[in-house]
Amino acid sequence: QVQLVESGGGLVQAGGSLRLSCAASARTFSRNFMGWFRQAPGKDREFVAAIRWSYGTTYYADSVKGRFTISRDNAKNMVYLQMNSLKPEDTAVYYCAANGGSNYYTWWAYNYWGQGTQVTVSS
Repeated sequence: QVQLVESGGGLVQAGGSLRLSCAASARTFSRNFMGWFRQAPGKDREFVAAIRWSYGTTYYADSVKGRFTISRDNAKNMVYLQMNSLKPEDTAVYYCAANGGSNYYTWWAYNYWGQGTQVTVSS
């Protein structure tokens, strides 16, 4: 069974930075993409960023492009989300997920999920 564990969330002032980490418990499982999603209270889960595991190609939501950076460390079996210039509207629970298919954008295409980490940005 694959487990994804996020860490690095917290409280930060607007304009600040946080780095989220996601550790995968299994080294070999079906994953074409690793992604980050977020969900704010009363809102749907939304795509934030994804990385194609084998090639390192990255994809971003327009709302975070230029501020967030997704990366991976194949040797450590980790994926990261560096978040800079944070805004109050970035406040949400952030989830790490793994996807063995070809659709990186929609949450229901992902097979494995972490438990989430809270990010709160104060104004």
